Parts: sequence; C-alpha cells; structure tokens
Amino acid sequence: QVQLVESGGDLVQAGGSLRLSCAASGIILSMNVMDWYRQAPGKQRELVARIFSGGSTNYADSVKGRFTISRDNAKNSVYLQMNSLKPEDTAVYYCHTNYGYGYWGQGTQVTVSS
Repeated sequence: QVQLVESGGDLVQAGGSLRLSCAASGIILSMNVMDWYRQAPGKQRELVARIFSGGSTNYADSVKGRFTISRDNAKNSVYLQMNSLKPEDTAVYYCHTNYGYGYWGQGTQVTVSS
C-alpha cells in the first residue's frame, strides 16, 4: 500500500524559509512523477512543483526562483525547499503521485505571517 507522509510545515515570517519533506512507502519515488500541491482557504488545490523520474522539474509561475523540488532516492523522499516566503504562500501543502490510482499525503500546514 502506498503511503505519503508530509512534514516540515510551520509558522514563519515573510521572507523566511521552510523545507517540506514527503516520505514514501509502497512506491519507488525515483520511478514516478512526484508533485507538491497546495490549497489555501477558499481556493482550489494548485500544482506548485513537479519532479519527473529523470530528475527534470517544473514550477508554478508564482513560485519560480523561490521554491526548489528535489528527491533523495536513498531515503525515498521528496522535498520542497521554500525561500523568500510570502503571506500568499500560506496553505496546506500536499505530496502527490499519479502512480496507480493516484495518492495524496495528509498535508502539512504552512503559515506565512506578514
């Protein structure tokens, strides 16, 4: 059974940094496309960053140059390094894969104060 467990969310001041982690079991992350999504209150869930099995990455325009998605194959984990955080980055962040039926983590809260 596939499980994705996020961690690293916190309350941080604008301009600060956070690193989110997504630990996986039941799936080999390096062989699959892995995503970070976020959902702010009253808004639709949106794709933030994606890493492909070959290592290439895509980012939402709103986070380009500030966020970096990466993967540690030995730890079977995916990360999201978030720098220069803004209040509009406040959201629940989710790890996701399209493997099989598609799986989501439980989410981790990121709150950026102004």
